[in-house]
Amino acid sequence: MATEASERASAGRGERPWLNLTELPFPLTRPPVAVVVLAMLAALATAIFIIRLATGWGLVTNLNDNYAWGVWKGFNTLVGIALGASGFTTAFAVYMLGQEKYRPLARMAILVGILGYLSSVFSLLIDLGHPERIIFPVFYWAPESPLFEVAWCVMLYLSVMLFEFSPAVFERFGLKRAEGVMHAVVIPLVIGGTVLSTLHQSSLGSLFLNVPDQLNKLWYTPLLPLFFFLSAVYVGPAVVIIAATFSQRVFGRKLDHLLPPLATALPFLLGFYLVVKMGELIGAREFDLLFNGSRDSALFLAEIFMGVIIPMVLFMFKAVRDNGTLRFIAALMVAFGLMFNRVNVSIIAWARPQDALDYVPHVLEIGFTVGLWAGLALVFYLVAHYFPLFGQQAHSGASE
Repeated sequence: MATEASERASAGRGERPWLNLTELPFPLTRPPVAVVVLAMLAALATAIFIIRLATGWGLVTNLNDNYAWGVWKGFNTLVGIALGASGFTTAFAVYMLGQEKYRPLARMAILVGILGYLSSVFSLLIDLGHPERIIFPVFYWAPESPLFEVAWCVMLYLSVMLFEFSPAVFERFGLKRAEGVMHAVVIPLVIGGTVLSTLHQSSLGSLFLNVPDQLNKLWYTPLLPLFFFLSAVYVGPAVVIIAATFSQRVFGRKLDHLLPPLATALPFLLGFYLVVKMGELIGAREFDLLFNGSRDSALFLAEIFMGVIIPMVLFMFKAVRDNGTLRFIAALMVAFGLMFNRVNVSIIAWARPQDALDYVPHVLEIGFTVGLWAGLALVFYLVAHYFPLFGQQAHSGASE
């Protein structure tokens, strides 16, 4: 039903370049169950956000002096920014490396990047003691601080991605001149976006260089900024595969022919990360920590095997790359492995005082997180319906 409605809406866009809310992808009186669930979860997150602003932290979080970072920063912020790397990796491949065959995926990847970064913004707003101070880096400069660099790069890169996505908006409203202007400046935007994303992905790793005695040695290294950047690069194609698979099934877009060649890059990207990581452990004489039987060694091995080694091996096989289900599962493993890495680095793999208070996420912390991501998924669904997200090749398939 969503596919047929989407096609009708697409046919009408040439005659009506303005948004027409009667072009819903479903009957308003009988929305799909999935849409209703996403909307309800998003409403829950909104309610929790309002409660937090009105009453403070006490009712909605279990954060304490020993656990200043919880799921809002450790998961939503760090993971959202990393998954948002799909935007700069795909744009770089299309516009800088000349991989035109991936152009139908570019707008989708940029939209996913925008939503990933918005997850970070909303999570910081609910996590900060004074949410209104989120704009302080604009007025109070601290160039020596990695967090200052992260704040500026995130603001600038989110702006760049909005500009990169703007041709889809202009095309939807029939603003040909504005669309042409944005197409003319796309190369500088992509270059700027690549530089900004490289800077802040690595700077997020730099934040943890300040805790050499707290973060477990399996994760702590002077190369942590490099590992944050490399992991963001390899997760980019995996996120595109996940989003494209969903889009193909929900919207009926013919994207399957683009994904096997994209998956071909993943064994090399994952392999490079693995070699550098293992080489760093050997060079630091910490390789033996992998097998000391501790909780942290088990977590690290699970992270590496689930998120790097197993999907790397799977993507080496053409049968996996060509099979939509297996390719999707392998890409999910890459994404979940990166999520596990960010949570390990920011929350779990820390040395705490023996008398430290424990941290178990409050049910409303989890509720906000689930609702936030549900709301972002709903935004993706609506944008994909109302705006030209996939390009002509996505409608016609590989034959064209």
